[in-house]
Amino acid sequence: MNNFIFKNPTKIIFGKDTEHSVGNETKIFSNKILLHYGGGSIKRSGLYDRVKKSLDEAGIEVFELSGVLPNPRLSLVQKGIRICRDNGINFILAVGGGSVIDSSKTIAAGVPYKGNVWDFFSGKAAPTESLPVGVVLTIPAAGSESSNSAVITNEDGWFKKGLTNDHLYPVFAIMNPELTFTLPDYQTICGASDIMAHIMERYFTNTKDVEFTDRLCEATLKTIIDNVPRALKNPADYAARAEIMWAGTIAHNNLLSTGRVGDWGSHAIEHELSAIYDIAHGAGLAIVFPAWMKYVYKHDIKRFAQFAHRVWNVEYNVFNIEETALKGISALESYYASIGLPVRLSQANIDEAHLEEMADKCTGSGTYTVGNFMKLDREDVFNIYKLAL
Repeated sequence: MNNFIFKNPTKIIFGKDTEHSVGNETKIFSNKILLHYGGGSIKRSGLYDRVKKSLDEAGIEVFELSGVLPNPRLSLVQKGIRICRDNGINFILAVGGGSVIDSSKTIAAGVPYKGNVWDFFSGKAAPTESLPVGVVLTIPAAGSESSNSAVITNEDGWFKKGLTNDHLYPVFAIMNPELTFTLPDYQTICGASDIMAHIMERYFTNTKDVEFTDRLCEATLKTIIDNVPRALKNPADYAARAEIMWAGTIAHNNLLSTGRVGDWGSHAIEHELSAIYDIAHGAGLAIVFPAWMKYVYKHDIKRFAQFAHRVWNVEYNVFNIEETALKGISALESYYASIGLPVRLSQANIDEAHLEEMADKCTGSGTYTVGNFMKLDREDVFNIYKLAL
């Protein structure tokens, strides 16, 4: 186990009807805010009215910016920065899922910065301050509600890049599982895939003697695996929705990273896929992750066999651990398919046309590698895309 510092300053407010507390929680930080959200779903569900009522009762002046898309866009972030600067806004309230939260975090980091906020994502600068961000979570998936990360897509060239910085932690996250009852099945399963990917990126590590966090990762994975079918069968199953929502937060609040170095190669590979094709991030991960596993499993067959046995209940064949490892990969792929996710690029109507371009973008035209479990160069990334066809 490696040395580590664990810090997570986000206040979690979890449970039924908790969105009614948003006004009091927000007033601690500001009386003038930007309310940031996606489309009309929060209005159709009545959540917008409940949030607005709570903010009004707390005496908070509200400016609004809607229109966040999956794979949130830099142009909307820049619009949000201008609104905040022009109106002296000093707090961002994100009502939505990971895309809304990531857009909000980026606006918050961009307001006090004198340069182009894309500098943070291109590595030219790092945030040294940020406006506070609060969250009312509607989609368990990205884990952005209590993480220090954000991902944004730049339409100029269709680059999708991530940023990790401690100034990006939200100050609070309100999490009511009831808000997920009306999610379309596709959003539920894409969210589950995203959560599972966050866990597996941490699980596949070269760090030795990490039994405790291995077991935490395995338990969190099994919680998602068991509860997603329950939520699909009965969307109003509060117990299942609560398990998924809390597991999604734990998957990405850095607890599972303690003492170990994660991989993150599959996320880098998928980002190019969703940047060009605008596929849902979770769907892209369901395609990429099994292909990545098939490509790298021999790097540490024992870890893949452990994954198969502990997570998927595959019988551990001590005489042929490679067989055990491959059965685990097959079990993951079968699970994705069973809940309705694509597991091949062809199933998402994606062909070979942009594989070379994506491999170039993923590795800076071969100038750097991605991933830590096994360092992947441009050719490796291209081969993984080919495996995923």
